[in-house]
Amino acid sequence: MAPSTSHPHTPARPNSGRIRRSAVAVVAAVTVAGLLTACSYGSKSTDSKAAAAPAAASGTSGTKLSADTVKIGYFANLTHGTPLVGLQEGLFQKELGATQIKPQIFNAGPAEIEALNAGSIDIGWIGPSPAINGFTKSKGTSLRVIGGSASGGVKLVVNPDKIKTLDDLKGKKIATPQLGNTQDVALLNYLAEKGYKVDPQSGAGDVSVVRSDNKVTPDAYKSGSIDGAWVPEPTASKLVTLGAKELLNEKQVWPDGKFVITNIIVSQKFLKEHPDVVEAVLRGSVNTNAFIKANPDKAKADANDAIKAAAGNALEPAILDPAWKDIEFLDDPLAGTFQAEADHAVKAGLLEKPTLTGIYDLTLLNKVLKETGRPSVADAGLGVK
Repeated sequence: MAPSTSHPHTPARPNSGRIRRSAVAVVAAVTVAGLLTACSYGSKSTDSKAAAAPAAASGTSGTKLSADTVKIGYFANLTHGTPLVGLQEGLFQKELGATQIKPQIFNAGPAEIEALNAGSIDIGWIGPSPAINGFTKSKGTSLRVIGGSASGGVKLVVNPDKIKTLDDLKGKKIATPQLGNTQDVALLNYLAEKGYKVDPQSGAGDVSVVRSDNKVTPDAYKSGSIDGAWVPEPTASKLVTLGAKELLNEKQVWPDGKFVITNIIVSQKFLKEHPDVVEAVLRGSVNTNAFIKANPDKAKADANDAIKAAAGNALEPAILDPAWKDIEFLDDPLAGTFQAEADHAVKAGLLEKPTLTGIYDLTLLNKVLKETGRPSVADAGLGVK
């Protein structure tokens, strides 16, 4: 059966006040330690050297910016390769000059949104689901999406002895990372389009959708308690090393093979008070994405070094290489796919229809892109009016 050409990838985390039912609890980010395995979706906040940025006397403009520090949040995860690489290479600090970076690594999107709301971070790299929930829960007052970062890096991998084609999914157990998370709704939407009936809350139905943390999904696969998983990298590639087979790459079900997996957000308060600092961070992001494209092997090694420092273990080449190759780092936030993801969360019954107008402010990003000779990017009608 040929893959669908519609948009299944949807970001609805159930922590939102608009979600019909709460999901599993998330681990709050902390500044001290407890290290996770490198195949986890993220790691806890850490003061590791991977998160440290070197000091600099002045930015590329040679002028002092309006804030002494900027607090930046992200995950120790490959889909957050832009901050991992940019911090390792000093590309953000170069633009920020005397403004010092205070990095914080998070384990889950909801915890990062809480930190943004509390003022513990100013800018963050995050998936579309918590960004949408954070914006809608605050009635549009908490954050803005100010740039893109990554697309791709999500696959359906299965036990080839039990599932040989997409027609073999009935009666099987397929894992996703969390009830209502981006990959969970992507799978629910895909199954619905194929005619399978699944209760979105319990996961019971023609196909059993099993909510399993990415850290434990490989063990669940080895034990036979799941038959496959719709998961982000590097978990998908980890499962392949355990004998799983890639059945579907989520790129196949999106026009042009692109869909948002990581965005850049900022608190509205910080954006209003320190637009020059935000612009510097965006310039660092654009420069980092250009560095990744020009130096893929060095960038991959940088990201792996950062993951090792934060999580205690580097990714093995058999996991790192295919996972990194499947992720595209880009400046465009792919706003059209962002809206489609929200629509599918609503369709799945996990999110009340949100009002997303004003969630984007791409003014500073487009300024930076123009300066570097790159084309501007669009907000799909979801920008600040």
